[in-house]
Amino acid sequence: MSGIRLSMRVWDAPIRLFHWAMVLLVAFSYVSAKKGWMDLHFLSGYAILTLLLFRLVWGFVGSQTARFASFLGNPLDGLRHLARFTRREPDIQIGHNAAGGWMVLVMLLLLAVQAGTGLFATDDVVSVGPLGQFVSTEVSEKLTSVHSFNFNLILGAIVLHVLAILAYAVIKRHDLVRPMITGKKRLPAATRAPRIARNWLALVVLLCAGGVVALVARL
Repeated sequence: MSGIRLSMRVWDAPIRLFHWAMVLLVAFSYVSAKKGWMDLHFLSGYAILTLLLFRLVWGFVGSQTARFASFLGNPLDGLRHLARFTRREPDIQIGHNAAGGWMVLVMLLLLAVQAGTGLFATDDVVSVGPLGQFVSTEVSEKLTSVHSFNFNLILGAIVLHVLAILAYAVIKRHDLVRPMITGKKRLPAATRAPRIARNWLALVVLLCAGGVVALVARL
């Protein structure tokens, strides 16, 4: 009986939508910057900032697997997890594993730096972030440089994330993509299902986050 595995919901819809929306928005932000579509680039940045604010709050009031307390533990646990990475073990992890949780935090911090500096950034021609008026030209230019360099760090983190997913699939035979699409995962029957928050709560949090960003954008 110990080998019985049942399909179980581990990721709520808000987290899954956040994940894939962020993928699309980061890609669009890159393209719009390269093409010089600055109005669209700013809109994409506002959307990213809205999602980040949502994710911050959802990390405290959302579903069990979305909460920071559930996947940010002792960093040494993450190192121990990586140390036994080559072992072929069954996937019994409900949410993020000990190492993946910290990678999520790093990615969120990088995106926060990107969105935050974008509020002050300038293209030295006509476009300037809504908070650029509150800092000197020198500060705005420095933050623009950080904005540009930080995107390289984001690209590096994305590559590392994709490589990790492929490594889990090839070495450990763990499918990390399907659960983030369907929300469900096959786990041992004795596993206690995580608590899933209500979607209406996520909508309220998202609308509040959007309201805050809209206020900032109009400064």
